[in-house]
Amino acid sequence: MQGVNLKHVLSPKSIAIIGASREPGKIGNVLVKNLVDAKFSGKIFPVNPSAESIYGLKCYSDVREIPGTVDLAIIAIHAELVPEALTESGKKGVKGAIVISGGFSEAGKPELEKELAKAAKKFGITLIGPNCLGVVNPKEKMDAIFIPTYKMERPNEGGIAFVKQSGAIGSMILDVVAREGFGVSKFISYGNAAAVDETDALEFLANDAETNIVVLYIEGVKRGIEFFKATKKLSKRKPLVVIKAGVTEKGAAAAKSHTAALAGSYAAYRAVFKQNRLIEARSLDEMFDYAKIFTTQPRCTGDRVAVITNGGGMGVLATDALVEEGLRLAEFSPETRKLLRKTMPPLVKDENPLDLVGDADAERFEAAIKAAYEDSGVDAVIVSTLFQRVSLDSHVVDVIINVASRKKKPLINITLGGEYTETQRRALESSGVPSYTSPTSAARSLKKLVDYSRFVSGKKN
Repeated sequence: MQGVNLKHVLSPKSIAIIGASREPGKIGNVLVKNLVDAKFSGKIFPVNPSAESIYGLKCYSDVREIPGTVDLAIIAIHAELVPEALTESGKKGVKGAIVISGGFSEAGKPELEKELAKAAKKFGITLIGPNCLGVVNPKEKMDAIFIPTYKMERPNEGGIAFVKQSGAIGSMILDVVAREGFGVSKFISYGNAAAVDETDALEFLANDAETNIVVLYIEGVKRGIEFFKATKKLSKRKPLVVIKAGVTEKGAAAAKSHTAALAGSYAAYRAVFKQNRLIEARSLDEMFDYAKIFTTQPRCTGDRVAVITNGGGMGVLATDALVEEGLRLAEFSPETRKLLRKTMPPLVKDENPLDLVGDADAERFEAAIKAAYEDSGVDAVIVSTLFQRVSLDSHVVDVIINVASRKKKPLINITLGGEYTETQRRALESSGVPSYTSPTSAARSLKKLVDYSRFVSGKKN
């Protein structure tokens, strides 16, 4: 399925929920409630032959009884009944469908899944699933996920698109994304991929003006050549962060039983990732680390980094991490050194890493950050803040945010601690400053940004 249009799935004007339920806690009930609570602006049609209304919405016994046009059908009924429901939807003229139900190829019933693909093809239906979590489009207030909002928060509108094969992983990611303040353009959980697969999603997102970066979780791909072409095209336009599960023999076997994915050789995947300049994350932590630097920071082709801290030990660790990742400590210009000698106390040496010593306050940080940021020999700035110091408080957060908002070069933070520190870290991230809990994760993320920036600019590493 080449060039599939996901418009009817991600931006529908009318939705039928086949399997809608009056009983709280049931998947069919949650699907209706989530759309209502999200204030979906289109029409919602619950389909339940045994109910008159759900959440004040009139119920219909059959999708074909619904008056007018239905763009999307969300199906959450027993697997054996899904092919008929999809066929009835096709006869109604529905152009998009999300099958939440499981019990297909992942449960040893591939023929049942083939019936879905056949029906989708016959009626020209863009089909997501089966065995999937659903989709989210915050801009359209489109919440087609079967998990209640009190159990899983929903993200705000933004520029990151998430494409996930696993619903379980997807739900955890969405929850964390919402808590951390990431902005999301699209979230697509495609499950068994009976029709629409990861390649279709990537082809669509490559041309999606609302998406600036794509994060992909895969256990396997169904169309290797097409996947190669799609990732090559997308990575030239916007960053593609990918995490591959099933990299071991046992993991690959687990992936097959999970979503019926053909995991394939990890070496082959890594070759594709490397050739097409995808940004591979080896863990969920890395995935979030890379996503936040790419979505908030300007491109950076230089590798000269300034490190500013109020703890000498953290400066040493940051230096080691940068060098290990192939980045360099910047040499401050004579003008910058002169300015530092003028504005810093005698104990502070005018060298990189710049240790502002233990009594540094927000004012001292501000002078140091501005000096480094304006130095033409500095390509990126890392600010390490030890909030455990008595003299440092939340005012330094405003300082960092104000300088970073100029977007001339990357400015990222390292901080680690308890509840007070965590509050400051979240304040930074909610204002577009990536904050890391270790020098290693900060340096690794910055290196990925530099490498990708060089790739799209045509500059060799």
